[in-house]
Amino acid sequence: MKKQVRLGVVCLARETFDYKAAEELYKGLLEDLSRLEAVTLCAVTELVISVEDAEKAAKTLYMQAVDGIAVISGTFHLGHLGLEIKKIVDKPLLLWGLNELPYNGGKIRLNSVCGVNLNASNLTKSGYTDFVYTIGDKIDTEWLDAIRMRAALKESKIGILGYRAHGFFNVGVDELALYKQFGCLVDHYELGDLFNEPVDEVWAAKYEKKLLSVFNTKAVSDDKVKKVAELAAKLKSFVETKRLKALAIRCWPEFAALYNIAPCAAMSLLQSEDYILACEGDIDCAITMICHQAAGAETPFMADLSQVNLDNNFALMWHCGVAPCNLCDGICEPTLDTYFAGGKGVTAGFVMKPGVVTIARLDSINGKYRLFQEKGKAQNMEKQLTGTYAKVVFDKSMKEVLDRVVYSGVAHHVSMVYGDYTGAMKKFVKLLKIEEV
Repeated sequence: MKKQVRLGVVCLARETFDYKAAEELYKGLLEDLSRLEAVTLCAVTELVISVEDAEKAAKTLYMQAVDGIAVISGTFHLGHLGLEIKKIVDKPLLLWGLNELPYNGGKIRLNSVCGVNLNASNLTKSGYTDFVYTIGDKIDTEWLDAIRMRAALKESKIGILGYRAHGFFNVGVDELALYKQFGCLVDHYELGDLFNEPVDEVWAAKYEKKLLSVFNTKAVSDDKVKKVAELAAKLKSFVETKRLKALAIRCWPEFAALYNIAPCAAMSLLQSEDYILACEGDIDCAITMICHQAAGAETPFMADLSQVNLDNNFALMWHCGVAPCNLCDGICEPTLDTYFAGGKGVTAGFVMKPGVVTIARLDSINGKYRLFQEKGKAQNMEKQLTGTYAKVVFDKSMKEVLDRVVYSGVAHHVSMVYGDYTGAMKKFVKLLKIEEV
């Protein structure tokens, strides 16, 4: 489900052009925009023509706390108008140009694209580059999803349970740099805080029933199945009572030793219900998962670029058994397994379904962020391993993908989702002045 956002809309015009035609076109656009999914429309319904109009419109949008503004150049217009709006409401912009109407008496009627050019030049030379542009009669939905990502992160409270995994220096973050870039704060909790969380017996019973219905549990004892269900209930309660959008967990080495099971299977259950949980204390992967979810991606999860086959041009996107159980291919038999931590692993095991996938990571380096992402297609394959995994053929060659990962130093975890979210993520990082690897 896409994140709900408040969309500001204005239409700029000038009376020396066919502003009456622009007014009619704008009415039609507003009707279309009112039908958008997960959008609260905050539209200035009258054309903005004068500087005074722009100031009034901007104050209206400011009071409505919009997340972004679609600035439509109904016709060419004064350069003041866009700047006045940006000055009062410093939110990301979509500079929207309309297709030119048939000429009437040898005169250009709208000159809308020139208005987009004017706004873009004024903003850029003023130091503002948090905009994208579009031309046509439909809103740029990728920009809208980028706005959702930005809004979701600013609202997010992220928890880290324990710390990053032992030796995983490359997934550590500068929390204040994270706050500066995205507006989200991180709260730290000890593993014991979760261990001591009371068990909601109703939810524990529901999760035990779900485990038994989804997985073949013959490889684990009944008491471990029960313990996984109780842990899932604890995690659910912990995330909800702390009001966390995402939780990054130091899932080893202490977890199995102190709690007697690793959290993998419990995380698989909860992630199938849209909870965002990141393994190994990886906060950057968690924020990438938040972005994917905000754009409408179903149950994002953390994966490793685990194995590559350069000759046959594919990668195995694998992790120890945390992928959401709703992503099983429906062919293999999902299992609960205990393949590590001295029999205390209790991980999910299945092949993930085929289909288009996006992998991405907002990756911090020296206090700054960059984006790595790639699109590919998960293939059908037999179940041959423990853990959760998919065989993926990327749009680019495996060698090119691997070169970019290795030589840029991107950390070894990515958010993986089904569907193509690369366009929205590109626009998101443009709005935030983040480099793309």
